[in-house]
Amino acid sequence: MLQVTALCLYPELLNDNKFPEDAKEKARRILQACGGHSAGAYSASQGIEVIRQDVAKYIEKRDGGITANPDNIYLSTGASDSIMTMLKLLVSGQGKSRTGVLIPIPQYPLYSAALAELDAEQVNYYLDEENCWALDIKELRRSLEEARKYCKPKVLCIINPGNPTGQVQSRKCIEDVIRFAAEENLFLLADEVYQDNVYADGCAFHSFKKVLFEMGPKFSETVELASFHSTSKGFMGECGFRGGYMEVINMDPDVKQQLTKLVSVRLCPPVPGQALLDVIVNPPQSGEPSYKQFVAEKQAVLDNLAEKAHLTAEILNQTPGISCNPVQGAMYSFPRIHIPEKAINLAKVKWGLP
Repeated sequence: MLQVTALCLYPELLNDNKFPEDAKEKARRILQACGGHSAGAYSASQGIEVIRQDVAKYIEKRDGGITANPDNIYLSTGASDSIMTMLKLLVSGQGKSRTGVLIPIPQYPLYSAALAELDAEQVNYYLDEENCWALDIKELRRSLEEARKYCKPKVLCIINPGNPTGQVQSRKCIEDVIRFAAEENLFLLADEVYQDNVYADGCAFHSFKKVLFEMGPKFSETVELASFHSTSKGFMGECGFRGGYMEVINMDPDVKQQLTKLVSVRLCPPVPGQALLDVIVNPPQSGEPSYKQFVAEKQAVLDNLAEKAHLTAEILNQTPGISCNPVQGAMYSFPRIHIPEKAINLAKVKWGLP
């Protein structure tokens, strides 16, 4: 990944025999698509076209052949930038007509901070700790009905695999969420930046797009969805390059036009981050010089993360007063601290609440 990025940033290295030929070919292809054949030039606001094409092919391969249109893909400054952009697009109104956005609790603070900045209504739904942080549709419905008393809920955010709770939602759960969104006319935001980070036996990552399309036209042609991925997570961890993308599904053409205008205000995502993203979605293939090294390094990182996930939960559960669900995916554990009854009673005496 870094070899291709380095070659894009300093093309004179293309003449250096220390770099493998497949890395050079990828760098040449990216540079050819850059304005002025330079990574220092602005790109199209939506991102470099050949990289969006590679992202589309990656999504198609991930989802078992379901078509991905490069025109529905927007490269971004990390996933957080595209999440913020979508929220800006979707939030409107005042008072009881103000947009409500359902987010999971525990949550990644990006969402609460973004909603506060946009003056949107944060609508909390609580994950089920007793069921390994699963998402319960009954809880979603409770949250939605309560929120309708003071705002207009329009958006449902899902983080899968979970941040900071480390769960991997089942396919059935995802199907239930899609049905719920269809019934309630909610726009789905699927934060899937940890899709490569699944460790627990019996768990698998299912993209919302794949499940949506496999549920048939009743859902695949109607439910609005934006899904997000990033160079910052997974096996890569290249946070500083600020690479990412979002794919939008079933967005009204007029709204999509406004989305394109909105991303144009920021000119373009960082081109080095776009180049790094391209290597992630279009990695070395079997038979290419870098393939064996890439596969070995990727697997070593994922194996190490899986070992740490198991070890973290094991150690926390051995600690008196602490319990923790298995870490099924992502990069987080979310332990519970059990406060002794004596301490709770003392707190009640002194402050009224523990």
